[in-house]
Amino acid sequence: MGASAKSRLPPTEAPAGAIDAPLVQTLRRALAALPPVEGRRVRLCVGLSGGLDSVVLLHALCSVRDSDAHAFALAALHVHHGLSADADAWAQFCAALCQAWQVPFELRRVEVPRKSGEGLEGAARRLRYAEFAASGADWIALAQHRGDQAETVLLNLLRGAGVAGAAAMPEQRPGVAGGPGRWRPLLGEPRAVLLAHARAHGLSWIEDESNADTRLRRNCLRHEVFPRLAERFPGGEAALARAAQQFGEAEELLGELARIDAAALRLASGRIDVTGFGRLSPARARNLLRFLWREAGFRAPDHRWLEEALAQLMVCRPDAETCLSTRDGELRIYRGELYCLPPRPLPPQSLAWAGELELPWAGGRVRFLPQMPGGIAPECLAAASPRLCTRQGGERLQLSEQRPRRSVRNLLQENGVPPWERTRLPYLWLGDRLAWVGGLGVDASLSSASGYLPVWDEGAAGAV
Repeated sequence: MGASAKSRLPPTEAPAGAIDAPLVQTLRRALAALPPVEGRRVRLCVGLSGGLDSVVLLHALCSVRDSDAHAFALAALHVHHGLSADADAWAQFCAALCQAWQVPFELRRVEVPRKSGEGLEGAARRLRYAEFAASGADWIALAQHRGDQAETVLLNLLRGAGVAGAAAMPEQRPGVAGGPGRWRPLLGEPRAVLLAHARAHGLSWIEDESNADTRLRRNCLRHEVFPRLAERFPGGEAALARAAQQFGEAEELLGELARIDAAALRLASGRIDVTGFGRLSPARARNLLRFLWREAGFRAPDHRWLEEALAQLMVCRPDAETCLSTRDGELRIYRGELYCLPPRPLPPQSLAWAGELELPWAGGRVRFLPQMPGGIAPECLAAASPRLCTRQGGERLQLSEQRPRRSVRNLLQENGVPPWERTRLPYLWLGDRLAWVGGLGVDASLSSASGYLPVWDEGAAGAV
């Protein structure tokens, strides 16, 4: 039986050799399906809460970690949310367990906001996965089982989720931007199998008192809804888990269709042609927009936002300028192209500058290259303290001695700089003289044959 971390300690010995148990055989098959890493062992990190499920997963992985067929590097990570009075005891339990089982252990502490608009559970989950992403592992091993899968399917359907939500949790979800993937090797096993494994091997685990709080939606399903369903539909849990697999296959097919449509509509810039987008059927357009939003690294948009975005995109003119935003990012149209952009902090009014400066509000950095043709004359730089500003309006710049001084606004329009970027571009001033604008160049009246050339290194654009 499980117990609080205060009253029971973990076993003091590591699992002795490979264990021939049904759950371990499931784990072996899941390990065989993991993609190899060239030149080294796969690095697995168990998300260890100390509860039954994660303790069983860690125990089973320990029993096969030195197998020739499934050699891997194993570690564990416990995220301390600080939401329970027993949180410190849970962390101590996990540390002691890993020490006994000779598993490298790491503790991460997070501060969960009480009022974030996403709920306490949602905020804790977001922070937990952020710590998992920084673990340095190839895969984060998570201990969700068949019951968790069935609950997730039902929860997502009740939220009005589409096919992606109904697909719930895949066994493997590859990482993004070099981060670890999520691996759920026990997803097809009922909780009874995990409990039987724990009892057979004398394991101890933590009982989180919040799991009994039926005010939380998942707990309400687990303790009140699913027991009633099981009375009338004994195979309901397994059926929901099978449905998740079928929805997952459908989601893969929708992803393939979205990639086909995206490839057909991508312009030379890499962005989507709005006119072509408008020719898609509503279902295909909606599917492509979901795909583009997730491709940009954002969470799937909710139904209302998606319908509003689709309504505007399907009727907008190629020369229209449109903006719709969510908490994750912005959807914009400029010159017939579709942009999915991450939010950026507001720019400051002015910054003193002495060589190189990161500008997160502009998505890049500014630096000097010395002794460059067309750079700012050294004597001009010495005569005034350089400062970087954002656009104020009314600025003028002379890009060539053979051409007159012109409005920066017109120059930016001619160069196709989107309106939302114009207010964030860096402007270099020497006293009261505008010397340079990122993306345009140096004012000809200040340039020399061998001067300091400001370079605007724009970061990775969030547009697709």
